[in-house]
Amino acid sequence: MTPVNANHVFRALADPTRRAIFEELTRQGEQTVHALTRYAGVSQPAVSKHLTVLNRAKLVRHRREGRETHYRAQPNALAPMVNWLNLYGAFWRERFDQLENLLERMDK
Repeated sequence: MTPVNANHVFRALADPTRRAIFEELTRQGEQTVHALTRYAGVSQPAVSKHLTVLNRAKLVRHRREGRETHYRAQPNALAPMVNWLNLYGAFWRERFDQLENLLERMDK
């Protein structure tokens, strides 16, 4: 299984329909393609394409049951994005601390 980097996750979630599908699966749990099609308000082929992108980014998993495909969210796949954001959070905290120190020195 190939690891997923933050770029894959960001690209997959860049589309508002894919984000909405991922959020729906996260909130409501496992759903069929048909249920997601009703929710998304786009065609079934469009939903299937969005699910393929989410699946490549490891953001969803699927299983077949008869003629239906069921999808569920994999929130742990957000880890590369969270790690990337944490890196920049630390960067900005450090910068603000430096600014605060500079302003304190200027007040003296």
